Amino acid sequence: VKRHRRIRQKVVGTLDHPRLSVYKSARHLYAQLIDDLSGHTLVYVSTLDKALGKGCNIEAAKSVGKLLAERARKEGIKKVVFDRGGYPYHGVVKALAESAREGGLVF
Repeated sequence: VKRHRRIRQKVVGTLDHPRLSVYKSARHLYAQLIDDLSGHTLVYVSTLDKALGKGCNIEAAKSVGKLLAERARKEGIKKVVFDRGGYPYHGVVKALAESAREGGLVF
């Protein structure tokens, strides 16, 4: 919890550079682009979507990252600020970030 708070103090998303927030539970993975100045979510993707499959594994993370980048492009978003949510940059979080980069997001 302390790590998450410390990271959130440093990472702020704007309308030009929204924050890519990652949250993972035991069963699902969630990613969203947030404008912190207005408090609005601009783009949202999770493994709850039946097209992405089930689980919080690396394959699901790649699908989430790819779909997030695709939806962000439709909204005209290219640059983001990555918020790993206090999780280590490893495994699922790393797979999501790399697939989002491959999809065209810059961070």
